Amino acid sequence: MASIRREIQVAAEPERVWDALRDVGRIHERLVRGFVTDCRLEGDARVVTFGNGMTVRERIIDVDDTQRRVAWSAEGEPFSHYNASVQAFAESDGRTRLVWIADLLPNELEPQVAGMIDQGMVAMKRTLEQDQGATG
Repeated sequence: MASIRREIQVAAEPERVWDALRDVGRIHERLVRGFVTDCRLEGDARVVTFGNGMTVRERIIDVDDTQRRVAWSAEGEPFSHYNASVQAFAESDGRTRLVWIADLLPNELEPQVAGMIDQGMVAMKRTLEQDQGATG
């Protein structure tokens, strides 16, 4: 099974970052603008449309306010298995460290998914820091 782990530092307060991260139906507005262009909730899942046009149904597994962690799984093609999480950690000087971990099959999708996660992290940093500057 392919496993991908990425982390970034964000110049934004952990409480504000968590508030955006836990808003699982509005990630296209509050967390990863541009990387995700649309997101809608359907029961315990969200349908996510990415900037490249790909649409994926993601079941929300957990929104953990204590650990500041959101976990989800992707359903259907091209994956036979996909689960991921993003967790926010308080750092010094009001900064936040974000850790995104994804496990997936088939292994051959790792380069494509890793590239998308890298793009998502860039969008996350940009969105959260812009919003922090505008409101903080």
